[in-house]
Amino acid sequence: MPAADMGPQAPEHVAIIMDGNGRWATARGRPRLFGHQAGARRVSEIVAACPELGVRYLTIFAFSTENWKRTQAEVSGLMTLFRRYIIKEAQRLLANGVRVRFIGDRDRLDPKLVRMMDDLEELTRVNDLVHLTIAINYGGRDEVTRATRRLAREVAAGRIDAESVDAETLSRFLDTHTLPDPDLVIRTSGEARISNFLLWQSAYSEYEFVDTLWPDFTAEDFARVLAGFGKRERRFGAVLA
Repeated sequence: MPAADMGPQAPEHVAIIMDGNGRWATARGRPRLFGHQAGARRVSEIVAACPELGVRYLTIFAFSTENWKRTQAEVSGLMTLFRRYIIKEAQRLLANGVRVRFIGDRDRLDPKLVRMMDDLEELTRVNDLVHLTIAINYGGRDEVTRATRRLAREVAAGRIDAESVDAETLSRFLDTHTLPDPDLVIRTSGEARISNFLLWQSAYSEYEFVDTLWPDFTAEDFARVLAGFGKRERRFGAVLA
């Protein structure tokens, strides 16, 4: 579906909570990691669809600060999957004009994975067709806490006047400070919660909760959700005449 079909309110920035990989695999009698592998392939399809659909920024929730509570086998498998995704997709992302960023707290991640993340960011930094942001070891509360801590250091050092601090000031210390706020947040799998994802940034986002499990969420499904977004009236607290 071409971007023109989305209407004048086509979302520039879409964020996705990719839920349902485990249930998708379990329903097929396969281990949960099989579902995560299928979900990674779906990411590639959705990223490829973004230019035609008019989506310039795509942010995906890959691994939360709470996901460390899962079994060691699943966490280890996910970290291996992230490394394989970077190796497999790096050149394709570069060739297709996709700029990749990672958000989240990197301190707990394996240093080898962090180096690969840094390298992919550097490799694709000149791209501008699609901005793909991948949230790994990310939590909205954790992000705001880390941002507040950095801001407090600046105030303590005398580089920022405490009386001048406002919402815009704090936004500059968030992981997403170079990105626009999401226009639309999609969650797959039928769950209707935001799970600590982009809490600050999604204050005025539209939400769409779809029943489809993430590995089954096709580019056509994505296009249908975006078409529905184009029919919404966004008032941002105001009353339109």
